[in-house]
Amino acid sequence: MSAPRQLVVEADGGSRGNPGPAGYGAVVIDQESAQVLAEAAEYIGVASNNVAEYRGLIAGLTAVRDLFPDTAVRVRVRMDSKLVVEQMSGRWKIKHPDMKPLAARAAEILPAAWVTYEWIPRAENKHADRLANEAMDAGKRGGQWEPSSSTAALDAPRTALAPEPARPPGDAAAGAAKVRAAMASARPTAAAPETGTAPQVGWGSAPDLGAPATFVLLRHGETVLTPEKRFSGSGGSDPELSATGRHQAACAAKAFAARGTVQEIVSSPLRRCRETAAAVADRLGLEVRIEEGLRETDFGAWEGLTFAEVRERFGSDLSAWLASPDAAPTGGGESFAEVAERVAATRDRLIAAYAGRTALLVTHVTPIKTLVRLALGAPPESLFRMELAPASVSTVAYYADGNPSLRLLNDTSHLR
Repeated sequence: MSAPRQLVVEADGGSRGNPGPAGYGAVVIDQESAQVLAEAAEYIGVASNNVAEYRGLIAGLTAVRDLFPDTAVRVRVRMDSKLVVEQMSGRWKIKHPDMKPLAARAAEILPAAWVTYEWIPRAENKHADRLANEAMDAGKRGGQWEPSSSTAALDAPRTALAPEPARPPGDAAAGAAKVRAAMASARPTAAAPETGTAPQVGWGSAPDLGAPATFVLLRHGETVLTPEKRFSGSGGSDPELSATGRHQAACAAKAFAARGTVQEIVSSPLRRCRETAAAVADRLGLEVRIEEGLRETDFGAWEGLTFAEVRERFGSDLSAWLASPDAAPTGGGESFAEVAERVAATRDRLIAAYAGRTALLVTHVTPIKTLVRLALGAPPESLFRMELAPASVSTVAYYADGNPSLRLLNDTSHLR
């Protein structure tokens, strides 16, 4: 008996407004040859991001069933929706009433044993993303997506896809593999000549990577909005530090002066960060570089509101935002996925600029949590499981082999 055919389904969905005009896209690919076997896309009217994503999954699995109606296959579903992947894998409960029938419908298309689910970054889901956007564009014109007008296949030619990972992919797993390989290559073999010295084992066998780029992450001091726990992002009133915030900034400056380790200062462009950074810079005699990528999330229509007020006024949007990193706040704010992409690009630029040096990055809650999350290879929902006090200090070091090391999180000892 021959082995089942190995297939990949990549699916995506989007909503311009969440809820708003929505569409989905899906592509079926032969894993070994990377040949595209089928494409599907559709404008579905007004719907949420998550509904559109589930519809994309359903379309992809249906296309597989239609292609191979009487043949056992193995399907590897790859999506950039953490919500859909985790719910269909059975690790997250399905609470939203709109999601339950869609998940049940998806589960019925193929036997569960034939299908596995894998989260991928948005950058690796371009084909399905483009199909979804083509469907939404067609809907805007008052029509439906047609295969003859699609440009989704114009992405860079595919090569054979790597086998399904045996463990969840992520920076942490990749970093551990690099370390193990470096350690293995550094160990002498049994056939190696005697050197007269004891061989190094464990961490000591890894090569000397030199001094890392070290980012000391300082959250700005309090503003008048901070004690009331109001959403305060890059789309709001840009408040200044309160008297308490100025005192916190002075305490941080004193602590950094005593340590003597900070060599560079980089700040978000927002006023509360610039004022906090200036307090430290004046104490250390350093200049402040402004970095746009360190700004806080744009919280859209939620700016200045408390969590309870947002829940009362925009309940469905808030629930979607809490459930998926791809959901944006009401009124055109940024999703956590968009912030992560921006922060990761900023991180890479700063690592290159400050290799071997210690830079103080004065920024906000979401950028700091995102840097920590990415360093740990943690899922997006980990953002809701970290506490960052005003003027707190966290530290991440980035080594030359690409491996990050979290050294400190939410330290407030300098404020006591």
